[in-house]
Amino acid sequence: MERAEQIGGGKAVATVLAIGTANPPNFILQEDYPDFYFRVTNSDHLHRLKQKFKRICENSKIEKRHIVHTEEYLKQNSDSGTYDGLPLETRQNVPTEQVIKLGMEAASKAIKEWGEPLSEITHLIFYTTSCFGSVPGPDHYLSKQLGLRSTVNRLMLFSHGCHAGGTILRVAKDIAENNPGSRVLAVCSETMFASFRAPSESNVEVLVGQALFGDGAAAVIIGADPKHSIEHPLFELVLASQTTVPDTENAIKGSQQENRLVYYLDKDIPNIVTNNVKKCLVDELGEVGFVDEIDWNKFFYAIHPGGAVIVSGVEEKLGLEKEKLSATWHVLSQHGNMWSPTVIFILDEMRNRSKTEGKSTTGEGLEWGILLGFGPGVAMETVLLRSYPC
Repeated sequence: MERAEQIGGGKAVATVLAIGTANPPNFILQEDYPDFYFRVTNSDHLHRLKQKFKRICENSKIEKRHIVHTEEYLKQNSDSGTYDGLPLETRQNVPTEQVIKLGMEAASKAIKEWGEPLSEITHLIFYTTSCFGSVPGPDHYLSKQLGLRSTVNRLMLFSHGCHAGGTILRVAKDIAENNPGSRVLAVCSETMFASFRAPSESNVEVLVGQALFGDGAAAVIIGADPKHSIEHPLFELVLASQTTVPDTENAIKGSQQENRLVYYLDKDIPNIVTNNVKKCLVDELGEVGFVDEIDWNKFFYAIHPGGAVIVSGVEEKLGLEKEKLSATWHVLSQHGNMWSPTVIFILDEMRNRSKTEGKSTTGEGLEWGILLGFGPGVAMETVLLRSYPC
């Protein structure tokens, strides 16, 4: 297909025009995290649990993670120097403040790369899992701090979890393709301060999340009709869909309790994802003519790194060569699982590598690519991408 060809109903295809990412300046090495975690939660006496946590961290394939709640911060703001010693008001306000701050940094980077006036942004989508319940929401404050027009159309999204990076791309695609000339700023921002909690013998699954999750934000600008003389397209969002695996709503659960987000992660999540990923992809690709036996190694990939076992499972199910998910593995190692922004970090890593390594396209020299997000439901977001020349 020629790039100018219209796909579906004669509408121009939504295109990523810029990407920005952000993390807190503080980070902690994964090898140091068990001692930090058990120390700041007054849990060093739980020797068996701490050894179990060390093994989880060692097998995570994570080298470091960026976090807001450093030990210095806890000592300065808590009488006991621990998370539970923080004032209630602090535990309530910090997630919202940090989500806005990180979102602002990521959005500013995307806008700077895009290079067009703020007045050209017509829509703002903001997603977070890390805070909810405040009115007005983070989207209002982000719009105000950026200086967007008072007529910008805002949409605040919550409670999608890790797959929301794919969700905002899907929603932005619909908006951009059905509003000619629009420019959509879509932002995902998360801090694990909202779900930080002490280890417990009765809630061992908490250890998995504490070993995986990190803080970060990502922003993209999307439009359906790139102005090639002044804009620099990166990826077309050719198709985007969501599939919910039946009867898996209890596999990933979360609720607001005790002024923090409490989550449950079923040990069968990797099997649920890997056993359904191929069918989701076949159904999606069939809509644009990819039929029969598909050579999965001919695509580039941005796979949400819900954990090392999930990434390895997807590699195995699709028969992927080792280097195919190198950008995914890199983001996991340097940032952990940041929930919603993680897949956008992977797209950013991929396009930067492609340019540095002299690849012909933003998709590692390949034309077609796949973005996959997994989250509560169990929901799977699938986006078929088409790369642009570097």
